[in-house]
Amino acid sequence: MTGSSDWVPAGIDVNRPSAARVYDYFLGGAHNFAVDRALAQQIAAMTPNIGETMRSNRVFLRRAVRYLVEHGVRQFLDIGSGIPTAGNVHEIALAAAPDAAVVYVDIDPVAVEHSRAILSGVDRAGVICADVRDVDRVLGEAGRLGLLDFSRPVAVLLAGVLHFVPDSDEPAATVAALREAMAPGSYLLVSHATADGQPSEVVEAQRLSGRTATEIVLRTREQIAVYFEGFSLVDPGLVFIPLWRPDPVDPADEHPEQVGAYAGVGRKD
Repeated sequence: MTGSSDWVPAGIDVNRPSAARVYDYFLGGAHNFAVDRALAQQIAAMTPNIGETMRSNRVFLRRAVRYLVEHGVRQFLDIGSGIPTAGNVHEIALAAAPDAAVVYVDIDPVAVEHSRAILSGVDRAGVICADVRDVDRVLGEAGRLGLLDFSRPVAVLLAGVLHFVPDSDEPAATVAALREAMAPGSYLLVSHATADGQPSEVVEAQRLSGRTATEIVLRTREQIAVYFEGFSLVDPGLVFIPLWRPDPVDPADEHPEQVGAYAGVGRKD
């Protein structure tokens, strides 16, 4: 991003790359700095499909939100939402169901400030700054916005966020705590980076991610499947992102493993 940086909240170090701004860059957004672009380009040089992976993740999220609305979901808690880009969850959900409500959650103050600016005047959507690992705070602050009623079904979206939680912080326990707060009929969405089927340079790209405040932890399909304990996976199950309910008009992806990420949606019965 060039020009004025008046949009940056006080106390944000613009000289250190931000995972949210790097993600924004890969999605074609404008809210990033030279330091973010430099790191993104280093990662892309080692894993040329990284941008496509991130874009595929966003396309999956949109497909899944449409699926959830079609199946009666009207409440969405999007944790780790990042800096909003075109086709945000609230845009997709509200276009299909004007009575839908969305709460975005992110730990990055830059992402949160941008969300607040974009959501100004949108009555059915809000944003809070919180860490996915602090489930009590996430649920408490989301509830205080007055948009979500956790006694009714809600879709909890964890798109590309759990791979930022180290094993030492027990991400499965975090998901279990969220599950306990979800009413029957709720849904859990997860997409997660993996080394399954990936070349060795992916590991080096993972090391570069450690230069941001949130290092990526690659996990196997079996490790990711644990997050869906207590949920019934909807078809086609936990699969590489391009295989999750692709648009019939899109050409078949002959190498879906190249995106380096799994995706799934589960229903709490």
